[in-house]
Amino acid sequence: MRHAGVDLGFDLTRYAIIGLPSVGEFLRFRKLRDDLVRMALDRTPDVVVGIDYFGFNGRVAGMISDLTRRTESPFRNWRPKLVQLVSPQVWASRPGRAMRMTRTHDLLLSILPFEKAWYASKAPGLKVEFIGHPIVDRYSDSVGGMGGELSGSKPTVLLLPGSRRAEIVRHLPVLLEAVALIRREFQANFRLVVPDGYSEALSRSLMPGPAEVEIQIGGLSEALRSASVAMASTGTVTLECAWFGVPTVALYKASPLTYAVGRRIVSVRYLAMPNLLACGIGSTDIPGSTPVMPEFIQGNATPEKLAGAVLKYLRDPSARSNARIGLSRITQMLGEPGCARRAARAILGLLEG
Repeated sequence: MRHAGVDLGFDLTRYAIIGLPSVGEFLRFRKLRDDLVRMALDRTPDVVVGIDYFGFNGRVAGMISDLTRRTESPFRNWRPKLVQLVSPQVWASRPGRAMRMTRTHDLLLSILPFEKAWYASKAPGLKVEFIGHPIVDRYSDSVGGMGGELSGSKPTVLLLPGSRRAEIVRHLPVLLEAVALIRREFQANFRLVVPDGYSEALSRSLMPGPAEVEIQIGGLSEALRSASVAMASTGTVTLECAWFGVPTVALYKASPLTYAVGRRIVSVRYLAMPNLLACGIGSTDIPGSTPVMPEFIQGNATPEKLAGAVLKYLRDPSARSNARIGLSRITQMLGEPGCARRAARAILGLLEG
């Protein structure tokens, strides 16, 4: 965004968290929210676009919506269009948020194909446009990859624990134990891919002895092109694994409190996005569908279960082939290249209308 000429008043990427915020984090986010609203009041933009991060951006939009309604007068008629780019996962938990968006937002730009129909049935007053998924543009020259193919040399198993500190701390130890179990049964290379130097240092600190796992900083697409199997956190990276046709075992572990809360409010059967796309969500469930990635969540994410699922892929060519066929179907659902262009046109359409 900075490269494109955006004036960055705040860099919110510094404050990304997973699960429930601490008191300090909550107070920090509240101050950032208030500062952004004041900035908007000072600059009176024609459009306010929240990009992902709806837990924060939705509150900013709500405050702007309330303020503009309360202060509307012949001398002050600022009523910006409010847009959210990337839908919150209302179809997975707290669907009431969808109805609240009809009162605050003028447009929702969706990157998942099932969302437009879901909103049409649950919140018909909200304008929703499916623009396609950014992954299509990011890897448009790499459709399918060669994931899942075993050559004469040893296969490569990727470890993708996630990019945030909490994900690495919770996922990497169980992944490393799974690696030890797989080594006893099958000769393979293991590569851990992390986003930056901080994540690399953190990962090394979690390794009990000399690293028997290669650590790679960045270069995820190159790693996926040569991977045979992956063990990955159930985030966006599972879609990237699907794009490159890499048979993947998905896992997720949260703090006990976050997991306890999540069990009460999450209504979908799967967490990995390729499985949600394959099987549908709620009223859009696809009859006879099956997940395209084995998932192991919280207590089920044990080294033994992860290792067993990986070994099945390594030993069974038909399992790898079936996985690649299923993953290929998922990538075909993600739309055509040009999602940013379609988003821009939709936003400009609000101003012209």
